[in-house]
Amino acid sequence: MEWSTVTDWLVSHGVRILIVVLISFALYLVLHRVIPRALQLTVSKRMAKKPEEEIEQRIKTLSRVFLSTGAVFIMVAAAFMILSEIGINITPVVAGFGIAGIAIGFGAQSLVRDLIAGLFILIENQYSVGDVVRIADIAGLVEEINVRRTVLRDLDGIVHVVPNGEIRVASNFTQEWSRVNINISVGYGEDLDRVIEVLNRIGKEMAEDPYWGELILGAPHVLRVDAFEDSGIALKILGETKPIRQWDVMGELRRRIKKVFDEEGIEIPWPHTKVYFGSTPPPAGPTEAPPPPEPPSEVLPPTEEEEGE
Repeated sequence: MEWSTVTDWLVSHGVRILIVVLISFALYLVLHRVIPRALQLTVSKRMAKKPEEEIEQRIKTLSRVFLSTGAVFIMVAAAFMILSEIGINITPVVAGFGIAGIAIGFGAQSLVRDLIAGLFILIENQYSVGDVVRIADIAGLVEEINVRRTVLRDLDGIVHVVPNGEIRVASNFTQEWSRVNINISVGYGEDLDRVIEVLNRIGKEMAEDPYWGELILGAPHVLRVDAFEDSGIALKILGETKPIRQWDVMGELRRRIKKVFDEEGIEIPWPHTKVYFGSTPPPAGPTEAPPPPEPPSEVLPPTEEEEGE
């Protein structure tokens, strides 16, 4: 092959291939700019009454999905155009992809189920990136969502990859708002009215705190006497917080309750058991001691007169 032939091919086809690559890259950059802005306008209008954190999570989730899907379409279209420019007939390739798609559709029903389930998760906004959820008996923070799978990271730092088709029930702990829900036990000898007043005061003070007040939507308060337990009486406390902040608020609330209870002298019971080893028999009364035995009589030797007789 002469160098002029290679030069002619590069001039006629190489330039077109380079243009295809540049256009594809430019389209990908445009998607990165346009999709987030478009979602910002659309989602903000549709979720105007939702918290800002939830709106941002929704935009972030949809942006990832749309960008990854758009990137795949751009890459496939660019590949077909480059193959056509090289001189490969793409009609059999497209037909082959169609036949392969039918075969995969019959053999990979679980994959199709995952894709359909993923679409419903995204459309219905069941959860978003940044939510804490329980799906497929696994609880964790959602790090990634796409139409095929959901990636969770639990409290131990373990990453779980859950196919969307395996999700039957999705429990979202952090959508729109979260709840403080704890039980506090006090001793049976405490005045419950006084204890309830102290707990409500602690919740009110925490809601008025400059830092914690920003996280609390409804001040924690005593809802009811919840149970008579083995060692104490349980009082249920409820409150509302911003999404995903309920655990921080509950930890600080427990710390304050322990401190105030110590200052107020309110007993926080703990499990304890009294063990009895049976009743001790009463001591026996005084009894008359038996007389000591008489010593045996001493046997004396016979005298001379007794011997004479």
